[in-house]
Amino acid sequence: MYFPMNKLKIIITGATGMVGEGVLLACLQNETVSEILMVNRRHYALNHPKLSELLIENFNTISEEQQIKLNGYDACFYCAGISSVGMKEEKYSYITYETTLHFAQILYKLNPSMVFDFVSGQATDSSENGKLMWARVKGKTENALIKIGFKGQYNFRPGFMKPLKGQKNVKFIFTFFGLWFPTIFPKISLTLLQVGQAMVNSCLHGYDKQILEVQDIKKLASISNS
Repeated sequence: MYFPMNKLKIIITGATGMVGEGVLLACLQNETVSEILMVNRRHYALNHPKLSELLIENFNTISEEQQIKLNGYDACFYCAGISSVGMKEEKYSYITYETTLHFAQILYKLNPSMVFDFVSGQATDSSENGKLMWARVKGKTENALIKIGFKGQYNFRPGFMKPLKGQKNVKFIFTFFGLWFPTIFPKISLTLLQVGQAMVNSCLHGYDKQILEVQDIKKLASISNS
């Protein structure tokens, strides 16, 4: 399916985390993107002509004034998230499923023709019945997002992601493994630049799947917009 758009106005969540920051920097480099609204819980210090910021402390309680600022966008790249390590399923589900769905439903009400891209994870469980708690919750979230009715809705399941040069929010383990992991395990590795490019291309060209594994993301990212 093709989604013709000349210039994109994009909402990005999670810019204070590694994935969101990488996608943000990739979008700032992309000439197709004209405006970016970061929606963060805490301030992200970066100045750029394309960039503005909306601070929302709780994505489950968005005021009417804040909703007005979310209106008029072509896409949302939802990169906010949290590790499941040490978390009970109820709390993880609240953050990953309920918060994401509440934010997505508000955006759909305001911008029904937008594209909504959700950063999920490799090995996410679409059946919602597997043994891994985080995979069940991510699968439940993907399934619910697909049903909302956005013009385009894509669930990204990246593997190991190599950060962009200049990123600040990168843990040492990613910097260390980024030196050799993509070379040894190319089938489960990609760069955050590719993730960002693929998200932009999901708005411009669409994709024939709503669940994108690593190879799908690479394929979508490789499409030229010239």
